[in-house]
Amino acid sequence: MTTENAIRTLAGTLIVASVALAHYVDRSWLLLTCFVGLNLVQSAFTGFCPAEIIFRKLGITQDGCCSKSSTPQ
Repeated sequence: MTTENAIRTLAGTLIVASVALAHYVDRSWLLLTCFVGLNLVQSAFTGFCPAEIIFRKLGITQDGCCSKSSTPQ
């Protein structure tokens, strides 16, 4: 699994979990959805993604179509 796929999986999981928690527990869980969405937007503009740093430290490879180290095909 690449960091790109891991980030997408993490973001999707957090969004689905927060929507489920908002439905069954409390609407305040939608703030987690907002946080994930805002983090995705800021990382698209700045290139800084805290989840990517954590995944790299965990040993997940950086190869992928959107990684800076990949070669164009």
